[in-house]
Amino acid sequence: MNILIIEDEPLAAERMTELVRQFDATANIVGSIPSVCNAVEWLNNNPHPDLILMDIQLEDGLSFEIFEQVKVLSPVIFTTAYDEYTIKAFKVNSVDYLLKPVDYSELVAALNKFQTFFGPQNQKKTDPDAHLYEKLLNQLGHKYKNRFIVKVGQHIRSVPVDDIIYFYTTDKNSFICASSGRSYALDYSLDQIESLINPEAFFRINRKYLVNWNTIEDIQIYSGSRLKIVLKKASEEDMTVSREKVKEFKDWLDR
Repeated sequence: MNILIIEDEPLAAERMTELVRQFDATANIVGSIPSVCNAVEWLNNNPHPDLILMDIQLEDGLSFEIFEQVKVLSPVIFTTAYDEYTIKAFKVNSVDYLLKPVDYSELVAALNKFQTFFGPQNQKKTDPDAHLYEKLLNQLGHKYKNRFIVKVGQHIRSVPVDDIIYFYTTDKNSFICASSGRSYALDYSLDQIESLINPEAFFRINRKYLVNWNTIEDIQIYSGSRLKIVLKKASEEDMTVSREKVKEFKDWLDR
């Protein structure tokens, strides 16, 4: 089985390669490509593989742009943190749709589905499992996360989103600051978190912070046309709305 990986995060591409080889040690990864541009060039100049594992958001755009520039002859398993693209994904050769971080058991199910519908014994059958559409539509009905799983020592806890004062990132790692004042590490990037929670309840005030509307006590005019946020829960952090976010933030408050 020849597989092409289209993924712009090197660590995610390496992990996907490991998971595929865990499923099938004989699988041949024919390439790992980070961008729409490189993918189009590769597909124009190489035999198309048996399967493509494709992230939706690449370094230079959405992977759907690939299908607008080249006829993709291979079935595709999409991987992404953004479930808003689900239905569109199934209009372009999709076998399945996996949310990041990809779980091995879900990848196995997707690869088994691929083999069922596109394997040697069934090469002409290209219609995905009808039940998958119902499953994905149900998934879209629960668009935003209600809680996050965190690790505390040797224990696992579930933190309700309503109990989160803000999300933040430091040293390329993301964290929750809960109402208790404690911080917990997450396996998501801040960009991913922003897509998983209700935008009416949380706002990305700058590159570092994503704050809960219900925890804002005061908003002060700050230097350089910026705004400073004071939270109901005591915080030593300097919460300022970046200059380029001020108008959007005011619109968000006024909705």
